[in-house]
Amino acid sequence: MLPQARHTIDCDVLPRFTAAYLRIAGDECAFIETHTSRALPKLLGELALRGMRPEQVRWVVVTHAHLDHAAGAGALLARCPNATLLAHPRAARHLVDPSKLTASAKSVYGDARFAELYGTVDLIPPERVRALDDGATFDLGGATLRVHHTAGHAKHHFVVDDPAIKTVYTGDTFGLVYPALQRGVRFALATTSPTDFDPAEARRSLDIVLALGEAAACLTHFDEVRDLAEVAAQVRAWIDRSEGWLDEAARSDASLDAMTVRIARKVRAAIAEDASARGLSLDESDWALLSTDVALNAQGVAFVADKKRRGA
Repeated sequence: MLPQARHTIDCDVLPRFTAAYLRIAGDECAFIETHTSRALPKLLGELALRGMRPEQVRWVVVTHAHLDHAAGAGALLARCPNATLLAHPRAARHLVDPSKLTASAKSVYGDARFAELYGTVDLIPPERVRALDDGATFDLGGATLRVHHTAGHAKHHFVVDDPAIKTVYTGDTFGLVYPALQRGVRFALATTSPTDFDPAEARRSLDIVLALGEAAACLTHFDEVRDLAEVAAQVRAWIDRSEGWLDEAARSDASLDAMTVRIARKVRAAIAEDASARGLSLDESDWALLSTDVALNAQGVAFVADKKRRGA
């Protein structure tokens, strides 16, 4: 087999928060995740650092269509003329025409904040997109990679198994492991952001990742972990907690906004309790790091709870 390598790219303005991966096999390479168009210089810079050219990029892979993972796909494809985008079938159609994704995000953030967060989200020609069914494979320099559909976080999510280097790229399926919070002890969280949180599927997806038996999981948030059983156990506990909050909220008559505020308080309290139990003292900078996830996790749980009580 040709020489194999994997490199982590720190994509975000906030250090060690959002990763993409450059996978090299011989004279071919692939990007797994793209972050936003603002990350393009970092992606291309890593490519050059490793002695590769944009023409050698064969695949651009996104684990799902959420904009912090896939918003930069169009911009990256425009610079990599021989690359094809690989995505879940449910994600592929939204990346060809991202109008619904961007409209939804702009309704939350407003145009100015959206531009600050995500930059431009370019259209992708349909002929440059390949939708991958569950279990589908693709070749890279003699290595065979396989995708596994993993709902729970999003219905349009897959993980990418890369047995040639004993790695699985997990997107958001395997939770959040921010390096800034790994202070002598593992600290992992689930992500239950809107709108597809499904506790049963999320647990099943953890089992899919573990069953692959790989030595490393590469998370988008953030980087490689090798203690997969421990991370899975912590993420599973968060899924279980979140399911409890969901069921409780579905029985309440509170407004969606009030429900979201109430769940956000529970999320924050549970993070503090879990951290304390592990001997981790969270300071102001830690809470700033976690603030977006506290809000998004609460919104995702509340959204599903409200849908459940309406019978939708």
